[in-house]
Amino acid sequence: MHPALLAVALLLAAPAAFAQQARQQAAPQATRMGEFQSWTAATTQENGQKVCYAFARARAIEGVPNREARNVMLVVTHRPGSRDQVAVRAGYTFARNAEARLFIGQTELPFYTNADMAFARNGREVVAALRGGRDALLRAPGPNGRGQSGDTFPLAGFSQAYDAISRECPPAAPRR
Repeated sequence: MHPALLAVALLLAAPAAFAQQARQQAAPQATRMGEFQSWTAATTQENGQKVCYAFARARAIEGVPNREARNVMLVVTHRPGSRDQVAVRAGYTFARNAEARLFIGQTELPFYTNADMAFARNGREVVAALRGGRDALLRAPGPNGRGQSGDTFPLAGFSQAYDAISRECPPAAPRR
């Protein structure tokens, strides 16, 4: 799992005592910046550099049993030199080379998968659609390519959370 997503999972999903111990041992400290309706903005450190991210948990999940919505997350991340990285943690392992699609209104956006993550092929395009949408629906093949999953994420508060992480982790100044 990606370090920022691990930090998110530990910060929000684990019991407090376990989360504190696990963060100290396995992940950098995550710091919440704020709650924005359905979205949370936070920061963490990776290789000594600040990383900012905003995330929402799935409001509804379907098609794959034994998943909990609290563990299914849509995350937008800003790293030094790389902005608008968009990923979904599905709560199950995708089949190799599986493709996923994110639907926001009439917009359909392609994602590729790796392990239990789906990644946007064009994060900037996804962020623009998230800003104008009400809900986002990720459709993907289920585990081992069997069945279909559908995860719905609320977008209320996305723009405010995105603006917060953009202020905290502004784009790097161009080098001369």
